[in-house]
Amino acid sequence: MKVYRQDLNEVLEKTDVVVELGSHVGRSSELILYKLSTGSLISIDNSPEAIKPMERLSRYNNNFRFISGDVRLHETLEEVVKSIDRCDVLSIDLGGGYHPDTVFKVYYIWSSTLKPRDVLIRNQGLIDFVNSVDYDEEFESSEGWLESCGNQGIPPRIKEFSLWTDKID
Repeated sequence: MKVYRQDLNEVLEKTDVVVELGSHVGRSSELILYKLSTGSLISIDNSPEAIKPMERLSRYNNNFRFISGDVRLHETLEEVVKSIDRCDVLSIDLGGGYHPDTVFKVYYIWSSTLKPRDVLIRNQGLIDFVNSVDYDEEFESSEGWLESCGNQGIPPRIKEFSLWTDKID
């Protein structure tokens, strides 16, 4: 968590539009808002524990919006897309409860749609995966999204979207 927040602090610029997926009770949200003087933050979380702390942040920060929603749902992404004209930083903190494949799919769909300058991801499963594989090919991306995929990941083009979880109809 400490490294994730340090990385956030380093990439954020005061005018950034930030989308935060998995805000929980808003500790990282507070750090983001501290850095944004003229930028804005949209945070999304579906846990009941997030609602009160995030409502408090909303009252004291006019450049902040909280959405209580599931980041795996197309409707949630659509709501965000309609409310911003750009995304500079996509912050994904699905650190505990999600499997790495779900986190990657969330990253893929949100970043393919928003095309942010920078993406930060915090998830133990992805770290374990990256640290346990060997690879020989060199791939480089200069953007915060998968350039090689273009617009292929924008929902509803991904057919297995409803297969992620039994909670999505």
